[in-house]
Amino acid sequence: MTTETRSNDGTELDVRDVPPAERHGRIHDAFAALDPGEALTIVNDHDPKPLFYEFQAEVDAFDADAYRMERRGVNEFVATLPKRDPGEVEG
Repeated sequence: MTTETRSNDGTELDVRDVPPAERHGRIHDAFAALDPGEALTIVNDHDPKPLFYEFQAEVDAFDADAYRMERRGVNEFVATLPKRDPGEVEG
């Protein structure tokens, strides 16, 4: 089960109970649904470094410089993936 919470700043998505093969797709969909200037916060059971590299290479609106990751527990990693405003997207 995926837990998704929406706020004024973006969306928080807990993917710890999502099958690994489905996680990146759900994360990409949630990120695409954001408005520019918002951020997607994900809660994962491992360091999402591969996801960071995937977003950095494939998602123009991803602000890699503002990405943050915090380990809160043994199986709790919280990462924030900010979405740039259209004028900030490098071409």
